[in-house]
Amino acid sequence: MSAQSKQLIEQLQGFCGSATCYQIPMLRTKYTEGIKYLTEQAQCHWLVTDTAVMCKSLKNKSNFIVILFKRNPKSVQERTHKEAKITYADGNGTILLEQEYEYTDFPLDELRLFFVDDMLMLPNEY
Repeated sequence: MSAQSKQLIEQLQGFCGSATCYQIPMLRTKYTEGIKYLTEQAQCHWLVTDTAVMCKSLKNKSNFIVILFKRNPKSVQERTHKEAKITYADGNGTILLEQEYEYTDFPLDELRLFFVDDMLMLPNEY
């Protein structure tokens, strides 16, 4: 893991709650200061948009959605030609959806987010 990725993880752990909420206008999905920081530092607006769209479509299955981004090990990438996977679950072990990505420029190997009441947040902001 790069020094930049380690620093990003440390910075994200510093967010707790959120005094300000932001919104993706087209989706009317809100997100916290921690998510805003993540998108700016990691240049991952695509991740926030993708997860917001998917969570909106899964709202009827669960009010609480855990989102897990995970980069596949090199051996899996070579076999499947998929660099990463995002798993959407209900927090109780039930997987609602898995979405695979052939390519990603996201700097972290793993990231967990929560989606509650139309708001995307870091776990420590819940």
